[in-house]
Amino acid sequence: AAFEAISESESLFISRGDNSGTHNKELAIWDEAGISPEGSWYREAGQGMGAVITIANNELAYTLTDRGTYLAYRGEIDLGVVVEGDPLLFNPYAVIAVNPERHPETQIDLAQDLIDYLVSDQGQQIIGSYTVEGEPLFTPDAD
Repeated sequence: AAFEAISESESLFISRGDNSGTHNKELAIWDEAGISPEGSWYREAGQGMGAVITIANNELAYTLTDRGTYLAYRGEIDLGVVVEGDPLLFNPYAVIAVNPERHPETQIDLAQDLIDYLVSDQGQQIIGSYTVEGEPLFTPDAD
């Protein structure tokens, strides 16, 4: 609904435009909304998230950002969060060991040890308790 409102009002939106994970998530949201973002209201910066947040702040524009970068810049910008918590915005991280048959130098046992630790109760607790300014950055979801 937020992306539809931005499009309908032609409010300025700054896109990363860099084929990053965040950019691809943004494009998926536009697609889900049935919108092909184009026109003077939609600008692709072709830069990283920090630069895009700064541009959006300076231009009083909307953007899509990850929580970590937003929290890192929050004291330097006037932008606030408009939408959060919608499952469409979820951006899961995964850990996958490379195939040792394709990369024989891989230390698969150590890779598996890391994976096992990250998905363990202790690893999930550490991930869930990681905060910036008291706000959690990640929601553990190994289950």
